[in-house]
Amino acid sequence: MSAPSVGEFLRSRGVTRRDFLSFCASTAALLGLPASLAPRIAAALEQARRPSVIWLPFQECTGCTESITRAHGATLEQLIFDAISLDYQHTLQAAAGDAAERARAQAMKDNHGRYLLIVDGSIPTGNAGYSTIAGHDNLTMLKEAAEGAAAIVALGTCAAYGGVPGAAPNPTGAVAVRDIVKDKPVINVPGCPPIPVVITGVLVQYLTFGKLPELDALGRPKSFYGQTIHDRCYRRPFYERGQFANGFDDEGARQGWCLYKLGCKGPTTYNACATVKWNNGTSFPIEAGHGCIGCSEPGFWDKGGFYQPLSTGQWGDARTVGTAVGIGAALGIASAALARKRQRDAEGG
Repeated sequence: MSAPSVGEFLRSRGVTRRDFLSFCASTAALLGLPASLAPRIAAALEQARRPSVIWLPFQECTGCTESITRAHGATLEQLIFDAISLDYQHTLQAAAGDAAERARAQAMKDNHGRYLLIVDGSIPTGNAGYSTIAGHDNLTMLKEAAEGAAAIVALGTCAAYGGVPGAAPNPTGAVAVRDIVKDKPVINVPGCPPIPVVITGVLVQYLTFGKLPELDALGRPKSFYGQTIHDRCYRRPFYERGQFANGFDDEGARQGWCLYKLGCKGPTTYNACATVKWNNGTSFPIEAGHGCIGCSEPGFWDKGGFYQPLSTGQWGDARTVGTAVGIGAALGIASAALARKRQRDAEGG
């Protein structure tokens, strides 16, 4: 008996047609596709057979795995993820040791040229013994698995850029997937950890169109990393009016003012946090009262303190950012003055 299609699998889990079509429509929107393609996504997902996925966790903290698997209740995103054939992931699988490695080798052989390889964690190059799985070093495992992969997803900032293990002085010689693999399509999905719906969106596009989404210069899907956190932040109007919190317990913070002066890296960080949010769309760090730390950008750990303003010059061009905040403050003063004048005119009239 053949394995069920994704559509059959979802129906067996109680997903209604309405919920499924709603998911396809929202996914199309997130991917920057026209709404007219939602039925095509639905049709493709319904017929798609569960693709083989090999997931290699290297130098990482398991946060990327937690991001996709942790939830208070099953979501369609989780069910889509469940619909893949996850043939190897040593954190989640029941098998261990030699049995797990035999399963990995068999999956690579049976699905050669067709499987999707997911890598989370950086790859140590300084010494093979820094990170091993069942006696196999990470670098060798990556090269072996990449050879037969159709495409590779570098999941999380560590796999995409080297991340925290690659921070100075980088004792393990940690590098990103793209530093090793040059002959396969690699899509970077950075974040510490990445947002679950971004992972799902990439999988849906791959299942629907048989190819990866359009990428930016850093190998990230433009549909999710095409704008900065600042571009879509609900606190941006305060930035433009020059209204900034100067402490986490001052009146500005209580009023929800911009967190730029408290170190928010939103103006230079590309991600979908402000639109997609976390915990099933509940919130994201800035909404919870803490500035963005820029975790989806290369080298974020080495670019100064999380509570140092961008205008100190350690993130991007200090003159550009400093000018921007100066303009924001000036606009805020001018807007406030204009508002007071209008109020006086109204009272005088």
